[in-house]
Amino acid sequence: MADVDTARLCTQIVRSSFGPITASITSALLTHGRLSFPQVLRITKVKPRLARASILVLVQHNLLWHAQSDEEGEVFEVNVDECLMRLRYGKYVWLADQLYGRSGADIVQLVLDHGKLRPPDILSRLSVYDPFKGPPLLSQTFHKLLETGYLKPSTMLSHLSPRDKRIRYEAEEKRKISGFPTAKEIRQAKEVAQARLKREEEEAEQGGMVRSLVLHFFRIQDGVYFRVNCERFNVHIRNRLFESTATERYNQSAGLVLRATLKATESKQRKLSDIRSDPTSLGNISMHLPDDVDLSAGLVLQSSKTPPTMTLLKEYLGILASADNPTVSGRSASFVSMNGSKVQVEFEIIARRLRRRVLEAVARERHGDEGVRIIRLLLDTGMMDEKQISKVGMMAPKDVRPLLALMSAECLVSLQEVPKSADRNPTRMFYLWTVDLQKAYNVLLGNMYKVLYNIAARREGEEDEPVLKSVLEKRQRSDVSQDEERLLTRNEREMLILEARVEETVFILRDLGTFAVTEE
Repeated sequence: MADVDTARLCTQIVRSSFGPITASITSALLTHGRLSFPQVLRITKVKPRLARASILVLVQHNLLWHAQSDEEGEVFEVNVDECLMRLRYGKYVWLADQLYGRSGADIVQLVLDHGKLRPPDILSRLSVYDPFKGPPLLSQTFHKLLETGYLKPSTMLSHLSPRDKRIRYEAEEKRKISGFPTAKEIRQAKEVAQARLKREEEEAEQGGMVRSLVLHFFRIQDGVYFRVNCERFNVHIRNRLFESTATERYNQSAGLVLRATLKATESKQRKLSDIRSDPTSLGNISMHLPDDVDLSAGLVLQSSKTPPTMTLLKEYLGILASADNPTVSGRSASFVSMNGSKVQVEFEIIARRLRRRVLEAVARERHGDEGVRIIRLLLDTGMMDEKQISKVGMMAPKDVRPLLALMSAECLVSLQEVPKSADRNPTRMFYLWTVDLQKAYNVLLGNMYKVLYNIAARREGEEDEPVLKSVLEKRQRSDVSQDEERLLTRNEREMLILEARVEETVFILRDLGTFAVTEE
């Protein structure tokens, strides 16, 4: 079951897309966990015909999983991740337009609107607007989207809850262990089970397509439905976020160099869980730089003569790799790594730094610079007691104790009990403070979900208000969409980008949190 804030946000998302009846079924499933069809009817008081139609809609849009229970038969479970991805559908359509033009955006938007569609249905629906030139262009764009991974087949496994299979596979692996399993053996069993589940999903997706090695194209089997691959679009969102981070830290030229490095291997970047990009050469990176870029504008050169582009490119890559600081702290602050003439973008290092920056920003907003000082001290040093924090952090003891209590209530810091004796007497214990990163990130993510729900609720409540209504109508004008900075006031822009800012924080905490296991 999802927590309260996540459940409220998912229910609101479903209500805004499919109406109140479907939202009530979603709320029941999120509140009570997986339910059978009779249980859904009993809890929601919805008529069977409407409930069946609502469940079919949710299944069509990949928002419900099936699971077969021995006791209750078929049960349903909400796919929370897929539901939350609906907040980014606008970004996905915009990215498709940037990559493949208007035809790509139309295909992606149509598939998102229907959940999943067969290729003939896609072509027939979109060819209405241009019966002569439309079908060849749409067919070509569709195959490009499919070959590059932006669309993927919808298989039976995508409708089944992966949790049941993962638990069963883990149990099978654990039965192979003789004696009492160690923590390492349990971890290995989970990894083998996860790899087996992942392999089955990839084989099921390949079952809908046959790749010809001679002609280098996909031959689509009849009757296969296709859906949007959200993770493939999330890779572009991640790359743009990393680029803006490099620009913010250094300058625009450094951001352009990092963008070129990402572009050089972008076709092979399919998942957010990649620790780093594939190696690429300096020559390949230089080919992805804009023709009119002047890399010398961001560097202080000793000579008045402008060095060659490759020399400037090496300088920027050295800066991004923190080559002048070959220590642990220097590596943790890097964007890329260089091994001879090969360059790799360090996704894990950048993601870890962004997540920590969010944590420190929240601590600074709520508790000032002293709160950030305590968090950095605990993360760099480890567990410390109250006196050590006061001494090393150069803070008065009377200020440290209430500050730690407030930060502990918000899960920014945690208290660890270390017994002095076997009886675990509270009077004979060490009480050490630490930062449980995963716990802190989960709490912050829940707060972000609460903010997103409040924004959506406010938007629904004020959509008929004259001021907001005029802003939304103004935003839909073609001239405004092309020049928002000049034609929208500051208050109007802030009203529109508020949700985007919060969603970016959610992306950092949740989608870039795939490396949380190794973060500590």
